[in-house]
Amino acid sequence: MAHARQHPARRTTVLSRTAVGATVPVALAALFAAASPAGAGTTGTAGAGDPYFPLAGNGGYHVRHYGLTLRYDPASRRLDGRAVLTARATGDLTRFDLDFQGLKVTGLTVDRKGARFRREGQELIVTPRRPLHRGQNFQVAVTYTGTPKPVTDPDGSLDGWIPTDDGAFVAGEPQGAMTWFPASNHPLDKASYDFTLTVPAGRTAVANGVLLGSRTAHGRTTFRWRQAEPMAAYLATATIGTFQVKQYTTRDGIKVYDAVDPREANAAKPVLGKLPSVLEWESRLFGPYPFRAAGSIVDHAPDVGYALETQTRPVYDSAPDLATLVHESAHQWFGDSVSLTSWKDIWLNEGFATYAEWLYAEQHGGKTAQAEFDALYARPAGDELWEFPPGDPGSGANIFGTPVYARGAMALHELRRAVGDRTFLRVLRAWADTHRGGHGTTAQFVRLAERISGQDLDGLFRTWLYTPGKPHSA
Repeated sequence: MAHARQHPARRTTVLSRTAVGATVPVALAALFAAASPAGAGTTGTAGAGDPYFPLAGNGGYHVRHYGLTLRYDPASRRLDGRAVLTARATGDLTRFDLDFQGLKVTGLTVDRKGARFRREGQELIVTPRRPLHRGQNFQVAVTYTGTPKPVTDPDGSLDGWIPTDDGAFVAGEPQGAMTWFPASNHPLDKASYDFTLTVPAGRTAVANGVLLGSRTAHGRTTFRWRQAEPMAAYLATATIGTFQVKQYTTRDGIKVYDAVDPREANAAKPVLGKLPSVLEWESRLFGPYPFRAAGSIVDHAPDVGYALETQTRPVYDSAPDLATLVHESAHQWFGDSVSLTSWKDIWLNEGFATYAEWLYAEQHGGKTAQAEFDALYARPAGDELWEFPPGDPGSGANIFGTPVYARGAMALHELRRAVGDRTFLRVLRAWADTHRGGHGTTAQFVRLAERISGQDLDGLFRTWLYTPGKPHSA
């Protein structure tokens, strides 16, 4: 994520912010099982066990695929939706939860049979007509309607379905997916997606992945999108507006779709023109680009104050600068392809994307990473940079704070200095490759770095990720 203007703690800069039939990896299945009640409990839990967002996600099942059919009227701000979730039970279930807030549920079935449901805060609690058994595949269909409203995150920023003057800016980190579709809303639970989005003719609806087609009839246009690779719910988007669209294919075969608000077009054009070269550069460093599609959504959303690395197609609240483009593009590897198991580990997303900015500047005639590090380390002990350790932010209010971004990047620079450039880049590439399409933890990253370098790095990471205050030496 990148933040600017209104929420400076979430800047990108250092001054700041599968396919349907895929099986659940063994480690992931174990995590879901751990989120379920002890023993042979038959009630799915109301959360995936995240310490910062305890109600995010759900226990007892894994979603494999979302089919989202949405119709939005920007004038009335009414959203009509149907979500079909294809899932697999990870335990015996007489009841399970979905994350869904605000919109009115008008119908719900489990395997095409009516099911009882009730609302409790952000939880949509479902009781199927017949119990589900461990390993059983099942399908949940929810129809709903209403005026979606964003949530306010612990740091005060808006998140989710955010209305704009010509549509909606849709960015879900960390909680906002549940404002526009029922989900298992935690990065642990990744799925493939199909989107069918209908908007008034003249508006464009942009989602993740590859555009399958569009059709205009009776004054409305329907866009169909497919995100085949696994994606966390918070990375889904359905941003709507009056956009100028450009489509092309890179020489690596990546399908690019850029949608730009005309008010931002002049400022955005030179930066978006660098996207192919940025992706090529990042592919050389981090390994092959992890998706078949790319692009940008540049909206005019002055009340938002940030950009987000929505999978394959980051969404920007205004024309981005080059550093922001590099940052959000790096997230396609670090955060999108390799996802978190806990929001506490968010430095694995933001520290890595920030360090990508440093590397890009260093290799393209700008400041060196060492100069960036030195300027930050010169800050006094009372500076916000040292307010909390990036590996243990303390709460959801801090996950987009300066230490996560800047001190997280400093930790990577210390690793680079300790092991040397060649080994450091081997570590980054191996991390992206080993966990491609899956998940990773800080402990796994430390073990990987130690294995590749042959060094004991516990002290380094303990100092830079977990020790409160300014380290005594750099």
